[in-house]
Amino acid sequence: MRVSEGTTTKGAVDWILTVNGWAIYLFLYVPILIVMLFSFSDNPNVGIWGGFTLDWYDRMLGNDQLMRALRNSVIVAIVSTVISTILGTAAALALERYRRWLGKRSFDALLYLPVIIPDVTMAVMLLIWFAQLEFRLGLTTILLSHIAFNISFVAIVVRARLANMDDALEEAAADLYASRWQAFRRVTLPLIWPGVIGGALLALTLSLDDVVVTSFVQGPGATTLPVYVFGLIRRTVTPEINAVSTVMLVASMVLVFISLVFQRRSDNPS
Repeated sequence: MRVSEGTTTKGAVDWILTVNGWAIYLFLYVPILIVMLFSFSDNPNVGIWGGFTLDWYDRMLGNDQLMRALRNSVIVAIVSTVISTILGTAAALALERYRRWLGKRSFDALLYLPVIIPDVTMAVMLLIWFAQLEFRLGLTTILLSHIAFNISFVAIVVRARLANMDDALEEAAADLYASRWQAFRRVTLPLIWPGVIGGALLALTLSLDDVVVTSFVQGPGATTLPVYVFGLIRRTVTPEINAVSTVMLVASMVLVFISLVFQRRSDNPS
């Protein structure tokens, strides 16, 4: 009788957790699917279906301002990802492999600040810093800002990979008369490569999606795509916004999916 009651209770708990899980997924993803669906609507009103069409995607491609914003986003995202990946990987190596150096604890704490503090706070700090240095706001300031917050995310991902790596592998390379550079290039880098790629893809996604920091440090003619879309929402709302949002959502989800794949490989190197 007790076994039967326990089985019944376990089944009820499993059912409740299943329903709760599906409810959360529906709450998160149904609005995204609705946005994607109405990007193909022939009706100029955003929330009214008017038949299937690809006109809004054609208008999106023919919008010069939007294409300029997209080009700015791609340039900033690629350049900031490359630089932040190099610096973030170097920071992770310094923290994990060189355990005794002056200021390590302070550097370790500062490295996590961009992940912890609100985006608005970081945006204000960067804007004040650029103003103190008399930097002209534009693509350069956007690029520097994206590098500033992406370094932390890359370092965290690479550092997690390094934490699971056996130090004896590098010591064995040194015993075989390999220099530090040779040991890094032939042993360390291939082993942490999935983490490096995962961190780079995460940085690319964050750069392409950023609105708050970019809106504070942008200058005339240096609008990125997320900021441009946010401006459209405040002025006029047409299915063209749905089309742009759909492209951004698909691109972001693809990058996040690839990043998760590399993260899983990083956690299970075998």
